[in-house]
Amino acid sequence: MFDYIIVGAGFVGSTLAERLASQLNKKVLIIEQRNHIGGNAYDCYDEHGVLIHQYGPHIFHTRSKEVWDYLSQFTDWRTYQHEVLGLIDGHKVPVPFNLNSLHQLFPSSLANRLEEKLIGHFGYNVKVPILKLREVSDSDLQYLAQYVYEKVFLNYTVKQWGVKPEELDPTVTGRVPVYISRDNRYFQDVYQGMPSHGYTKMFERMLAHPNIKVMLNTDYKELMAVDTEAQLITFMNQPFEGKLIYTGPIDYFFDYKFGKLPYRSLRFQFEHWKDDLVQDVGTVNYNNNYNFTRMTEFKHLTGQKVDGSTTVKEFSQDYVPGQNDAYYPIKNDGNLELYKKYKRLGDSIEPVIFAGRLAEYQYFDMDAVVARALGLFNQLYGDVI
Repeated sequence: MFDYIIVGAGFVGSTLAERLASQLNKKVLIIEQRNHIGGNAYDCYDEHGVLIHQYGPHIFHTRSKEVWDYLSQFTDWRTYQHEVLGLIDGHKVPVPFNLNSLHQLFPSSLANRLEEKLIGHFGYNVKVPILKLREVSDSDLQYLAQYVYEKVFLNYTVKQWGVKPEELDPTVTGRVPVYISRDNRYFQDVYQGMPSHGYTKMFERMLAHPNIKVMLNTDYKELMAVDTEAQLITFMNQPFEGKLIYTGPIDYFFDYKFGKLPYRSLRFQFEHWKDDLVQDVGTVNYNNNYNFTRMTEFKHLTGQKVDGSTTVKEFSQDYVPGQNDAYYPIKNDGNLELYKKYKRLGDSIEPVIFAGRLAEYQYFDMDAVVARALGLFNQLYGDVI
């Protein structure tokens, strides 16, 4: 019998499995509903030999030396600093909107005046959420704020989320700021890169411990049952005395007892090109006039040398359990209240630990979810390491 059963082979499940096996010599079973490990970071080679990210682009970046050093045990890194362009009024300009974007789109005299006022009002090398910029009283900055809001933010947000920016939690709207800088990089974190041989290979190395077993193509409910009132878990019709770590949707765990938590989902359209490269940078955002949000070209990310190139377009759509995948929790007051009902119920079940994006109804970047897993492990078991 196993000491731990972990539902989900993404970053949280794999990190906790590796720590439990390597540091505590525990026997761990991972049950994964998909036919692969790695969660949404899973990558593979398409029929043309191009390494693609099956669930959209994943660029690793972090300020945490702990997270970087931890993952570096399982991969070397290709240095890569991501850049994104947005198609605005026929021009492809840096996104987040920055001072270079400003000077590409506006006449010099106006651009210089706006730059001076932005720096004077907020400072240099500062990221200002667009909704905060709209609150300033200066007429020039109000004009700029409205321009960026309409051209860069509004339509992209409506496509991505299905609601207007004002209806979203500030933690979401704050992710797309105006950057008062000439730094065109999408991220400014100290550590940035791509796993040299891909994310899947990194996960394989994380899970290559004799104490870890992985079961794919399996819904954990086919093998397990949790009696929440009696605080009992059965596995293959036998009592399970260990811990269950659950990283799946928390509402599914409780059979949607209080209703379904809303998410946005994505549809991906992959295209192969005979050209060596078809974009100037890794990702181009199509903010307006297109029904997809962005297009990413993988060879920019991976540095792979192979004939032809593969891109993916992303189409945002409603999430329907059982028909597509949950990607982005739609955080607003009502949805968070619904999640809190599930959380209170989850907290009452001592043998079960809920962790990760779906279990905590929280959008985590990859580094944040690894930090969450490492922090949880240290919180629970740090005193015995």
